[in-house]
Amino acid sequence: MIKREFGIFLIVGSLTVLVDFAVYRGLLWLDITSIDLAKGVSFLAGTIFAYFANRFWTFGHQSIAAGSVGRFAVLYLSTLIANIAVNALALKALIDVPSSLQWAFLLATGVSATLNFLGMKFFVFHSQAKPANPVNPDDSAKSSELP
Repeated sequence: MIKREFGIFLIVGSLTVLVDFAVYRGLLWLDITSIDLAKGVSFLAGTIFAYFANRFWTFGHQSIAAGSVGRFAVLYLSTLIANIAVNALALKALIDVPSSLQWAFLLATGVSATLNFLGMKFFVFHSQAKPANPVNPDDSAKSSELP
């Protein structure tokens, strides 16, 4: 199950990058906004796409679980911070390595993608586990009675 979810997650992630890029380039091509605002809008479009694609396709949740949107926002903010921190640390550590910018980017992306997958699976879209043997309150009252 986790292999299937991870495979779909990678496809959704790739499509999310395409949505982000297409919106960004489209807004710049239309020349209706600044570069920074275009990037902000495109990132938001990609994030919204990622939420719904992962909710429906990757993790198969048809209805919105209580708090999932908030948990998703917390997760994405956390992994954005992790991405920036890992990138900065890697750039410092790889300062003398050729192509350090690309290696740092790949490392930061890999860490944040892994954290995003785990966070979505176990935090955002987790299934509420039901007890294996639910206790019926009427049964427990009966078992405590003496014959």
